[in-house]
Amino acid sequence: MTAPDRLRLASLGLHPDRVRTLLVEWGNARAVLRAVERGQIEVSQAIRDRLDHDPADAARRAGADIVYREDLPDALAGLPDAPDLLYVRGVLSDRPGVAIVGSRRATSYGLRLARSFGRAVAGAGWPVISGLARGIDGAAHIGCLDGGGVGLAVLGCGVDVAYPREHRDLAARLLDGGGGVVSEYAPGARPEPWRFPPRNRIISGLASVVVVVEATVKGGALITAARALEQGRYVLAVPGDVDRETSRGCNLLIRDGAHPVLDVDDLLTSLTFALGLPPNRPPSANGDDPILRLLRGGGITLEALAVALGCSAPETIRRVSLLEAAGSVRKEGGVVSAR
Repeated sequence: MTAPDRLRLASLGLHPDRVRTLLVEWGNARAVLRAVERGQIEVSQAIRDRLDHDPADAARRAGADIVYREDLPDALAGLPDAPDLLYVRGVLSDRPGVAIVGSRRATSYGLRLARSFGRAVAGAGWPVISGLARGIDGAAHIGCLDGGGVGLAVLGCGVDVAYPREHRDLAARLLDGGGGVVSEYAPGARPEPWRFPPRNRIISGLASVVVVVEATVKGGALITAARALEQGRYVLAVPGDVDRETSRGCNLLIRDGAHPVLDVDDLLTSLTFALGLPPNRPPSANGDDPILRLLRGGGITLEALAVALGCSAPETIRRVSLLEAAGSVRKEGGVVSAR
């Protein structure tokens, strides 16, 4: 398959599932294009008209680079249903990232939590990935910018289409902050409802961990979480009131095996277990960490360590977990000792 043929096929605007089916049936992009031209594959006249367009010129005018599957981050490229290409404005990071997703109809509590999660993840040095939608997605992106981090927005429309309109400036701020805006849909593609479920596999595919803050039973966030589980990603979910619609999806995820996350400290601890030491929190090289100083006299129980530090038990566990991930301490049977 030559690059121009692959780009021409992507620019037609067919459903990603149909594109994969056609490639299996016809063998390669050139054969599919010829079949469309000859009328052997039934498509609308609007799609047929796109055969004469220059997709490379459209990408240039949109300020987008074209990244083919072989150059995508390995975690995404290795998926059976990975996109054949992405249109990318800004930077497509290949570092382990954290997706923060949730309901468009979020509560004020959910919005506040998503923003604090985005800020904490960014401050720790992990890229924040979401969908730029109203509600939880937008709040997570704002939190990422608050934390001075790198954010990636995966769209269900063209990278040159502002959707929702009120997030145009938010997308620009993500780009100014060194992040990216990406889509598998060609420039100019409108935000049709059918485009969003397929884009969710890209959000989870680019992430190493998916955090669901609020979700209804039928919302897109649950689709993202389901795809993440299929892809072998680590899924975290925020529990909520059992009778609240926007909590029901998260509660069901936890019932079915997702790990509950209760606050920012709990989130960072879980992410450290999944991803290792945060990039922006390297282990102390000189042993000046208060925990390491306390351990010079020998092993200490977690309870005694919490008392000595004047910290709560969750905060003590979180700090010990960071040092454990860095290889500075070990924890056996509730006793912490220096390595």
